[in-house]
Amino acid sequence: MFAPNTRLSAITALNEILSSDVRPKQSIEALAVSFDRRDRAFLMELVYGVLRHRDTLDWMLAPFLRKPERLGDFTRNNLRVAAYQIHFMRVPEWAVVHESVEIEKKRPGGKVPLVNAVLRNLLRGKDAHSLPLEFDDPVTSMSVNTSHPKWLVRRWVKRFGEEDALLLARADNAVPPMIIRANTLKTTREELLDILARNGVEATPTASSPDGIRLKEVRAFSDLSFCAGLFAVQDEASQLITYMLDPRPGERILDACAAPGGKTTHIAQLMGDRGEIVAVEKNKRRIETLRKNIESLGIHSVRIINEDITEAGGMGTFDRILLDAPCSATGVIRRHPDVKYRLRAGDPGGYGTRQTALLRSVSNLLKVNGVMVYSVCSIEPEEGEHVINDFLKTAADFRIIDAVSLLRDFKQEGFFRTYPHKHDMDGFFGVSLCRKK
Repeated sequence: MFAPNTRLSAITALNEILSSDVRPKQSIEALAVSFDRRDRAFLMELVYGVLRHRDTLDWMLAPFLRKPERLGDFTRNNLRVAAYQIHFMRVPEWAVVHESVEIEKKRPGGKVPLVNAVLRNLLRGKDAHSLPLEFDDPVTSMSVNTSHPKWLVRRWVKRFGEEDALLLARADNAVPPMIIRANTLKTTREELLDILARNGVEATPTASSPDGIRLKEVRAFSDLSFCAGLFAVQDEASQLITYMLDPRPGERILDACAAPGGKTTHIAQLMGDRGEIVAVEKNKRRIETLRKNIESLGIHSVRIINEDITEAGGMGTFDRILLDAPCSATGVIRRHPDVKYRLRAGDPGGYGTRQTALLRSVSNLLKVNGVMVYSVCSIEPEEGEHVINDFLKTAADFRIIDAVSLLRDFKQEGFFRTYPHKHDMDGFFGVSLCRKK
């Protein structure tokens, strides 16, 4: 059996994630410091499982709750954790009810009789709530069964059609593969694959990125300590964005929104760590992560600046610029399921307005004949094509280029796009722009 405090930690994590700006990984790492590998894996399964299926679980619980809004975060998340185990995991049902009741007892003012009654009723009606749940309206059905907000489902149905929208929403709820990038400053992909195999880690080369490796199972970073410094965790689509930039040794390159550093360090690899990369990041909390990631790979060509790129001065001009802009993150919901509950219908358009302004500001730092890549981990056109079209209306000295043959399978009219349900990669938009004379 798993330690009871694992379930309690899952409830604590969900309380933090769903009521504040704390991210799942951040919360889990803080709570699992003393956990062994098995309990840590169980904690991650509970937290990410509830986040992926929160609205579905709430729908299942609703018939047994008169006023769910009055439950309080702790009791509500206790019930969600229990319901997730009952409907999505192979945990003995008696253990789920017992542990949930015991946890509720330890909470001052805990609603012990309610938790006990709701879970026993849920077990009795389990067969009647088998997935998928039935609804007459396809948007409601998709929203409840995949735990996506209705406004997002509607926009995806309108854009992709019902079938593709459903495939995309389901892909968001699938456990994503763990993709790592070989640190080619210290090894090759083939050598790293051999090291992994000799240590019992099954892995295969990624199909599109020349540096990527797909692990058969998701691993904790500590499980790969035997090859520390030889890899970075980075999705394949994110790796392809760096190839779009096509950096060369000796160049001066700006990474305008650099943390956590996946693309920064990949740029350094493709340059052979020769040249200068100016990594700008305005968030002070993320600077330390950026610095650690750079140091862990033994990279020396990066200079970190802790400023807002729109206010930073005296940096001169650059041969190439990467603007991986802050966005709605609808392309990475499968890795960050809490995104579904943070977003609002107007967010993509709001992000797009800010992204256009940021692109205009950063473009002034590019040399003539230089290349600038704009990218976002969003699949919404307001943050992709619309931003570029608005930018080009007032930037007559820029044009879209399509010079990297590696990416042609993912491009249309010069725009790079990947989707979780089509490519089994994170959803990214990217475009390469050249400044003309």
